Amino acid sequence: MIEWIEVLEILAVTMAAMGCVLAFGVLVGFARRLLTQEKTTIVEVIKTKKEKKPMSKEAREGVTFNDIFMFMIAVPLVLLWVGFAGFVIHTGLNNSSVLENIEAYTTLIAILGGPALLIIKDALDVWKQEQAEKTAFYKIKAQAVIDYNDDVLKQAQSIESKAQEQEHKMENKK
Repeated sequence: MIEWIEVLEILAVTMAAMGCVLAFGVLVGFARRLLTQEKTTIVEVIKTKKEKKPMSKEAREGVTFNDIFMFMIAVPLVLLWVGFAGFVIHTGLNNSSVLENIEAYTTLIAILGGPALLIIKDALDVWKQEQAEKTAFYKIKAQAVIDYNDDVLKQAQSIESKAQEQEHKMENKK
């Protein structure tokens, strides 16, 4: 039977290998991007600037350092923390020797949990900010619809009153 320490070692080696593969992929992508860029003259640059259509915000954004940081460090750290905590709980229920050394395990969980909780908190703050922006957008949109409907009613009333005035003028001339 595999000892729990061996499982942790396997998990750590697997995470390290995944990080290396991801780092290699990022480096290959940057190298490919640098090698495929063509050298252009100043005249060509000016021509292409005039001919370019404005790009959407999504098209302009590329992979940033924060994206790489999140996928190489933050996500594996949070997954490792949750996985290790679950493993300790599961093993502690089945193995009394784990309960004897529970202080060491909880210390390790706390060490991993500090940065992991900060990352989770930041992710939740970003989510809250997005939700607040959506709410503000819908409030503005709803107010715009209300204002539009009011303007349409005012315009219809104005047209109707002008039409009635015109009818009265025409009747008075007869």
